[in-house]
Amino acid sequence: MFKVNEIIKAAGGKLIQGKPADRLKTVSTDSRGIKPQEAFLALKGNNFDGHDFIAGALKSGAGGLIVERMPECPIPEGIAVVKVKDTTLALGDIARFQRQKFKLPVIAVTGSNGKTTTKEMIAWILSGNARVLKNEGTKNNQIGLPQTLIRLSEKDDFAAVEIGTNHFGEVDYLARIACPNIGVITNIGLSHLEFLRNLNGVLKEKSTLLDNLAKPGIAVVCADDKLLKRIITRKDKGAHVFTYGINEKSDFCASAIKFRNAKLEFEVNSKFVFALSTLGYYNIYNALAAISVSRILGLSYPEIAARLAAFKFPKGRLNLIEFKGLTFIDDTYNSNPLSLEAALTALTAAKCKGKKILIMGDMLELGRQKELLHRQIARSITNTCDVLVAVGSLARITAQAAAEGGFKRKDIFCCASAPQARDLLFDKISPGVSDIILVKGSRSMKMEEVFKV
Repeated sequence: MFKVNEIIKAAGGKLIQGKPADRLKTVSTDSRGIKPQEAFLALKGNNFDGHDFIAGALKSGAGGLIVERMPECPIPEGIAVVKVKDTTLALGDIARFQRQKFKLPVIAVTGSNGKTTTKEMIAWILSGNARVLKNEGTKNNQIGLPQTLIRLSEKDDFAAVEIGTNHFGEVDYLARIACPNIGVITNIGLSHLEFLRNLNGVLKEKSTLLDNLAKPGIAVVCADDKLLKRIITRKDKGAHVFTYGINEKSDFCASAIKFRNAKLEFEVNSKFVFALSTLGYYNIYNALAAISVSRILGLSYPEIAARLAAFKFPKGRLNLIEFKGLTFIDDTYNSNPLSLEAALTALTAAKCKGKKILIMGDMLELGRQKELLHRQIARSITNTCDVLVAVGSLARITAQAAAEGGFKRKDIFCCASAPQARDLLFDKISPGVSDIILVKGSRSMKMEEVFKV
């Protein structure tokens, strides 16, 4: 619930119509789903302008408007109108105001890979006996994160959010909105290099999360990540640091790792046994981060283990699925060199009596290193797969490098889109029931279309 004057104060707005004491249930950016007595905030994007949908929002019962310019349609009396300089920034300002109303612990997760899975694990564990607010899916940008935090209420016990970035300054901006008490950095990898330039740039951007921690200021980082070790030893971040890792000296250390009965089992601190329903060895790291946060917040190891055993991994993240009678590993959510290497490791570990097939889409946002990184990954593919389907112009570079490295040319296929890859798979390659097929690529490659009839 917001008073109009709270919105004005938070967003630095000007009241054009209505009364400062008027109350609005919440702030929404979706004119189609607006409910009575909600404020409609008119976002402006590259391809849309929310101001064009104000009439529809009013028809649906919107009780207030947050705008950059006055709409052309008539506004009924009694509708509060707040004018701001920038509605996107206003959304963040209002979300920060709402977050600061509550003293509940907020956990924020960032990193090159594993953000969503780690956030989902944390939320799943904590929700066993508490109410947890979280980003839906991967809504982790300057729109999605504020939309999440605006929904905070006195009914929530925790908030678990992920923070994404592909430009310098985004983590800092979003962390200042979330004011997290616990900050998790999963890893530092070759991602979003188009603007972050190199690994040091990625580290610099991700580590700004820890500059914005609210008291008590707790950082949770991977001790096995070479670049994150710089954070572990730093004192100027002002955070108490907890570490996790595999067979390394850390606060939460995994060992005795094995696959058994389609589950990944491991021990933590040589005492407590955990099991995950996953093919991905790297999910141990995601689980360790979630275990660390949960222990810090007071849950027992048995409680955490029971919740993790029932955890279902998000769609498109190493999910074992069946499509047209064949076995697929669906890892279509996104791709970069680190996550593709991890997926190939999972493919290597997967039991398979037949061929191992990779349908690989372009890895995007890699900047000047994009061609080099696509060539370098070819070695791992050659050592793992029997058949390669390259989707996109960059994946074609990988295919060429694989052929030069000894991959049989007759087992390499190139195309421009996921639907074309699907047709190649079923019309030319004709995999059998004993084969296994890994599908992976960057988000905009829409690799999930391989599974569409």
